[in-house]
Amino acid sequence: MLSPIAVSLLSFAAAAGLLTITPGADTAIVLRSAATGGPRNGLFAALGVCSGLMIWGIGAAVGITALIAASEAAFTALKWLGAAYLVFLGSTLLLRPRTRFEPRANDQDVDASFMAAFGTNVLNPKVGVFYLSLLPQFVPPGVEVMPFTLLLAGIHAALSLVWFGILISLTARLSPVLATPGFITTLDRLTGGLFIAFGARLVLERGA
Repeated sequence: MLSPIAVSLLSFAAAAGLLTITPGADTAIVLRSAATGGPRNGLFAALGVCSGLMIWGIGAAVGITALIAASEAAFTALKWLGAAYLVFLGSTLLLRPRTRFEPRANDQDVDASFMAAFGTNVLNPKVGVFYLSLLPQFVPPGVEVMPFTLLLAGIHAALSLVWFGILISLTARLSPVLATPGFITTLDRLTGGLFIAFGARLVLERGA
């Protein structure tokens, strides 16, 4: 029988894996950098995104730890707000899934791929809100919250780097797939259902 820590890590890895392959702003900038500047620029863009994820992971770890230390009621309120956010986000994806994924052009110099991707991620507050909403439910009782939260963020960053590496190597072949309406719609609905399930778990969790 798996320990609670192993269950939490495996559950988070499965969730983070699905989230990682769902195209968004980070995917767009990596694909755009690879398509316009070659694999090297795509790799630096991927590293920029993953560095941004770790910055948000540090912020989430500090924030969650501070809330637990300050007030159990405050942490409970955070979980309820997180549940509401996840259910709202999931419902939006289920009811209004995208029909295609279209990376937008921008005027960033391809030589600044790392900073462009890093800035895109770090300046997106939705990433921070999402981490604060999602990560607490994968922290099992009895562990040190800050290092474990950082470990979860590191797992997400590592999965993202692997996935981006695959995308970069298949840049030319992926465009028709990403443009297929059914592909993006299905991914959005799967992710939406996952968000709702996580939100419900937060609400129904004992002590929430």
